[in-house]
Amino acid sequence: MSTPYTVDRTRWPKLDIFNQMGNIYSEVGRSIKANKENKPLKDNEALIRAIDLFDATIDALIAQHSPRAKEVLRAKEQFLSVMTDSNTNQDAINSLERYFQQFAVAARLKVK
Repeated sequence: MSTPYTVDRTRWPKLDIFNQMGNIYSEVGRSIKANKENKPLKDNEALIRAIDLFDATIDALIAQHSPRAKEVLRAKEQFLSVMTDSNTNQDAINSLERYFQQFAVAARLKVK
């Protein structure tokens, strides 16, 4: 069995918010995909990684006294709501994916 994933809490705060949220989006997307494909083990693994990344981001933002902490907490709440509610509709999932995708695009544009 492999070692459980944990984010490097010393390097993570050095990333800007766009890269942090873009990385979170990767795990959110994996979780949603695995859930749609009825692969509970992969879904759970991605969910755990996403929560770890959310928590690392929130911790970093709180340490910086950033008002963005509230937004990231809300995004985490929405993600967990979508993933744990059996009555979630596709519109809610699409909305969540669009929200996170903006950060991934912004991070990629910023690199160039």
